[in-house]
Amino acid sequence: MNNDSPISNSIKNSSVLGTKVEKLPTPSLLLDIGIVRSNYASIAKKFENTVCKMRQHGKNLKTPKLALMQIEAGGTVKGVCSAKVSEAEVMVFGGIKDILITNQIVTPDKIIRMCNLSKIADIKVCVDNIKNVQLISEIASTLDATVGVLIEINTNMMRAGVRSIDDALNIVKLINILPNVQFRGIMSHQALSEYQGEKHRKDTAKNVISRCLEYKKAIESEGFPIEIVSSGETFSYDVSPTLAGVTEVEGGTYALMGTVYSYFKEFEVANKLLTTIVNKPDPQTIVCDIGYLSMPKAGDELLQIENLPNVKFKDMYKYHTVFTSSSEISLNIGSKVKLIPNYQDPLIDSWDEFYIIENDVLIEILPIIGRGTFH
Repeated sequence: MNNDSPISNSIKNSSVLGTKVEKLPTPSLLLDIGIVRSNYASIAKKFENTVCKMRQHGKNLKTPKLALMQIEAGGTVKGVCSAKVSEAEVMVFGGIKDILITNQIVTPDKIIRMCNLSKIADIKVCVDNIKNVQLISEIASTLDATVGVLIEINTNMMRAGVRSIDDALNIVKLINILPNVQFRGIMSHQALSEYQGEKHRKDTAKNVISRCLEYKKAIESEGFPIEIVSSGETFSYDVSPTLAGVTEVEGGTYALMGTVYSYFKEFEVANKLLTTIVNKPDPQTIVCDIGYLSMPKAGDELLQIENLPNVKFKDMYKYHTVFTSSSEISLNIGSKVKLIPNYQDPLIDSWDEFYIIENDVLIEILPIIGRGTFH
């Protein structure tokens, strides 16, 4: 649904600022701005006196206004990550001028857009192969643009990133002689496959990020200075600052949170889904008016209903989600509940706007201008 469609405008008109949450239309994507501020304050405090700073990931927000709130709160490099060129464009035109695109941009059309963006902002992109660097240099030269380049290192994702120090060095040496590209540093992204306690989480983070730092040492030993080591994410946000050489963390999930990171007590879930119970086929089962067109189906077993811990997810369809309980559910048809999502990357991409709430009252309708599948 387009932000400016008659249907969307009709919904907005029915959602007057000052409306209490229980009167809002469903399904709706709620964002508790007080919780966002609290999460941001935790980051500002953690990185207040560290060399390493936060570079918040814009893919989790899709809107520059929320990213600027963290920059203003403190603890950051005063810039953000973007997963794709379209997100970078949204952030730059929204007032953020320091962008790291954390994926490979390999087609001429997107490289042209990236180069044009680099004329008005500090744009950096991750690479992991020589042909990509050559194409970026070629296009940047024709456009009289300069693009910063970080080499992505594969640590444990087995997705993108160079697999050997020799490959990294070959790319660095090429960047050093090519026009209109500038070597800025290295980057790695890690994942925690399963939470098995704090020691395991921190040990995993230290081990995988240390692999990235091995590349730093090898590259610098060849005479190439490294300005940026961008390594770490939400699961490792408190480990990266303890590792000498890491300059920034690419945290994203901490901002709005989800049940997948429920082991963090310093962050709360700020994004919730308001939904109405539309069917109650038996006393232990309820059906809500929201389905996988509005939220990610992957990991749906982690989906929870706020303040109803004994009511469990059962199944999800296009427009409906079913919950059950071993005992009678006290809510009836027409009651509204808040769902706590498991993960917000794909969730945010499904919505046109946030309903910004404070003390359970609507205070703003914020368009999610970076959403969608366009790259």
